[in-house]
Amino acid sequence: MTLPQTAATEPTDIAGAPGAVRVARPVRKRKASNFEGGRGYVSEQDWRIPSVNWTMRILHGVLLVLLLFVGIGPMLLLAKFAVTPTQDIIRTPLAIFPHGMRWANISEAWNDVKISHYFLNTIWLAAGSWFVQLLVATTGGFVLSVLRPAWAKFVNGLVIATLFVPSVVLLVPLYLTILNPPLIGTSLVNNFLAVWLPSGASAFNVVIVTRFFDGLPREVFEAARVDGASSFRLFWSVVLPMSRPILGVVSVFAAIASWKDFLWPMLVLKDPTNQPLSVRLPAIASQTDLGVFLASLAISTLIPVVFFLIFQRMFLSSAGLGGAVKG
Repeated sequence: MTLPQTAATEPTDIAGAPGAVRVARPVRKRKASNFEGGRGYVSEQDWRIPSVNWTMRILHGVLLVLLLFVGIGPMLLLAKFAVTPTQDIIRTPLAIFPHGMRWANISEAWNDVKISHYFLNTIWLAAGSWFVQLLVATTGGFVLSVLRPAWAKFVNGLVIATLFVPSVVLLVPLYLTILNPPLIGTSLVNNFLAVWLPSGASAFNVVIVTRFFDGLPREVFEAARVDGASSFRLFWSVVLPMSRPILGVVSVFAAIASWKDFLWPMLVLKDPTNQPLSVRLPAIASQTDLGVFLASLAISTLIPVVFFLIFQRMFLSSAGLGGAVKG
């Protein structure tokens, strides 16, 4: 554990005073590194060397520019194509400033190509898949990690074992189950439930939520039990409020996976009026103007970007555990 650094001082003389009066003047020191022990890949002594200092600053700046170019560049290019005339896209695709702007691409994509309808279908599919995955992952992790029945280790092993089964192998039996689901007695083809229900069988989400619950302080659970909290009360009022970081991670994974899923919605949602953007956009590519089609692609990327910006704090930090244990 590193102790906080105190500002060093050096003595100075005050001119004009009878006799030299020594006054302590604070010396500014460089902020310590966040790495353990106050050291990074360049030590504090090396940072004081001007050549090393400027070299590292330049390298950091170049790396930042490259990351911005690789990460944001394609999105900015797609946004430019969305309002660029088709002739300019074909003639000079990498031109920074097109010869004129065609805002009608967005309105035609939204109204004429009916992207608005497919956009709403995608939102419904993503919302339902998110809810089912979050429900299964949190309840499954709660049972395996917090309640810990006698058969928890056996079930946990089976869940982990399913991670080694390729998803393509499950397509045929899963499709046959959707055609004739047990207890329901009617086919779920062309029904959003055919996408929502199978999405809950995500062993990866159950595993990461279980591992997160394993790291929660057991003292809080025991205190809640002593106070007479039931299993549902423990889950709803204690575990979930402490699990905001992992809920954000699962939410991001679930929404993005549902937004870009293509094969399974194409198999079970054969009616074009029920299909999401991931299925309809490739189908209309050959019969749609290039500029309008690229505007449709730009619209389809809007929700995942906004969703990640909203949940990035939960996704990148674990501040939700703060204050869980007193004392």
